[in-house]
Amino acid sequence: MAEEIRERLARVRERIARAAERAGRSAEEITLIAVSKTFDPQTVQQAVSAGAVDLGENRIQEAITKVGVVTGNVRWHLIGHLQSNKARQAVETFQVIHTIDSSQLAKRLDRIAGDLGRKPTVLVQVDLAHEPTKSGADENDLQDIVNALDSAEHLEFRGLMVIPPYFDSPELTRPYFRRLREICANLNRDRAPDRKLTELSMGMSHDFETAIEEGATMVRVGTAIFGSRD
Repeated sequence: MAEEIRERLARVRERIARAAERAGRSAEEITLIAVSKTFDPQTVQQAVSAGAVDLGENRIQEAITKVGVVTGNVRWHLIGHLQSNKARQAVETFQVIHTIDSSQLAKRLDRIAGDLGRKPTVLVQVDLAHEPTKSGADENDLQDIVNALDSAEHLEFRGLMVIPPYFDSPELTRPYFRRLREICANLNRDRAPDRKLTELSMGMSHDFETAIEEGATMVRVGTAIFGSRD
């Protein structure tokens, strides 16, 4: 299993490099987040030993059981929906939170981060497809959340995240990735140079190459690294 993970991780990195080259970008611009949800700590440790540095989890309780066991210089990312009542645990557990979707949640995280003496990096999840099973902020509500994050003293606001609908053809996800890039560019027009949003978290195992071509700086890849989930 360990050797399989090592080989898969290497293949994903090759695909990232080729997609970046097609887009006239450097592979170094792109953070590979190995999505370790549902996999046990031993399997996650094998990925870390193979070179995975950034790990993504959907559920806070599941992540807590791994964070205390997996060793290495690892950065943990929350990529699943964050309920307000789990905000404290999220700040305690994760260095990066991708799924802020309201100004109230932003303010709550800021207060808690101040209490805990932490400063997590945060992204706003934007809901572009309006699927009932997906979370995220509506485009029309985005400015209020941005204002709250810009006022926050204990959060590093760095960018945006999207989860498009699943399509068999990755090409059909391209408009969602392109739209997120446009939204980010629009927000950056009025931002000071030192406050520019630099992160676009978009793309998963089946469509991360398309996402990279459209400007992704973080890709969230699980199955292509760990194999199929039970």
